[in-house]
Amino acid sequence: MIDWLTGLPQAVQNVALTVGPASYDATAPFSPGAAYPEYRFAASAGTCGANLAYDAVRESLRLLGLDADRFGRSDWNPLAGIVKPGDTVVLKPNFVREFRETQPGDGDCLITHGSVIRAALDYVMLALAGTGRVIIADAPQNDACFEAIVSLAGLNEIREFYRRQAGVDVEVLDMRPEKARKVNGVIVGHTRLAGDPAGYVKVNMGERSAFTPVNGLCHLLYGSEYDTRELRRHHRNGLHEYLICKSVLNADCIIALPKLKTHKKTGITVNLKNLVGINGNKNWLPHHREGTPCEGGDQFADDRLIRRIERRMVACFKRLFPLLGPLRMALAGPIKAAGSLAFGDTNIDTIRSGNWYGNDTTWRMVLDLNRIALYADAAGELQRCPVRRFFSIVDGIVAGQGNGPLDATAKPAGMILAGFNPAAVDLVCARLMGFDYHRLPMLVGALADHELSLADFKPDEIAVSSNESRFHRRLGRFEGKMLAFEPHFGWRGHI
Repeated sequence: MIDWLTGLPQAVQNVALTVGPASYDATAPFSPGAAYPEYRFAASAGTCGANLAYDAVRESLRLLGLDADRFGRSDWNPLAGIVKPGDTVVLKPNFVREFRETQPGDGDCLITHGSVIRAALDYVMLALAGTGRVIIADAPQNDACFEAIVSLAGLNEIREFYRRQAGVDVEVLDMRPEKARKVNGVIVGHTRLAGDPAGYVKVNMGERSAFTPVNGLCHLLYGSEYDTRELRRHHRNGLHEYLICKSVLNADCIIALPKLKTHKKTGITVNLKNLVGINGNKNWLPHHREGTPCEGGDQFADDRLIRRIERRMVACFKRLFPLLGPLRMALAGPIKAAGSLAFGDTNIDTIRSGNWYGNDTTWRMVLDLNRIALYADAAGELQRCPVRRFFSIVDGIVAGQGNGPLDATAKPAGMILAGFNPAAVDLVCARLMGFDYHRLPMLVGALADHELSLADFKPDEIAVSSNESRFHRRLGRFEGKMLAFEPHFGWRGHI
């Protein structure tokens, strides 16, 4: 096994796990509660109250042994091996959406908390040594309000802090080219957005795509919009294209800041699923295949009469609804309500749209995007070796369980994880959640042999360093159901 940072053989894959209080106590801009020796803005330490999330991020960096000889000194620089002076660094949080489907508020369990972002940002800035560029970026759910997300995460206060204290402009980008307008979850139109100021690059995974084994089923693929023609133009006959944000491809380093949550299509969402946010156009992303497994699809789990009727009705709706023009705003709500009454509510107990353990599509898209993030150069050409560095800090202080990722229920877990490999960290997260990775196709696929490798190690080679003894061991020695997360109902009884 090769260390991606040094290129040298590595005996184990290291992941840090810090366990602490399961709440966010600080207020924006989330300065640390103590003036640590390495902290460059000592006058602001403690001004936002105790910041236990910041403490946990710092402890995770220490547990990984980063710059270990200088820990506790003013020149401790834990990310120096990952972030170099002059680098362009993209911080990629999970900014999926600012509200839940059936519950009020975001419950601190939907998006990456600002206190985790701020702590990561401080250590990135330390490593940059006053040079380089820092971008906080994501392409959220197509109906998300980015301004509301920025406000929830306290990013305006964080940016102002850095302008005032260091004269640095931290860029914050909504990388979507457009936002969907919805009524009760039904798309009724679109609003153009500024998008990625650097533009977008079309990247073709071709035969290296995870969709290659199912190329013959690409005519069944469904994306994020009713019109499937756009998606199927980019996924057909061995062509598998994604529209990647050039700000990401221009980066020297990605610092992933995912939220620990369950997911309706992939079982869990941590690092691997989080990198879906580097793609600009959501309708280039395959989400499921229409039909049932016996037909080559994964949209529904069964072929009962009610599901066959639903499929015909939905197909008719998708064909006719875009033609209704201005009437769509008035009709969307009643049509959605009638559909839920007749066929069940997908937010409560009804499996549709590939929201179950039989989804054979989304995990393939996720792995394609992870390979692009690591192996595609600034021009979108895939290289044989990783072209940018990667580091992960997972916000699991208040995690999300149940009907994630959009309607999760808060799971106070009090955890921060950190590591160098997205698959390794995700494997640890899955085990902590009490899930069997063998039943998560996304993780099984990440471990499989591939010329653009995502994980050239075995799960038993993952060593967890933790401040809590029951977690301070090889992953294979974890015992019991751990935190026993409630899975999405489409995965219940399977993982």
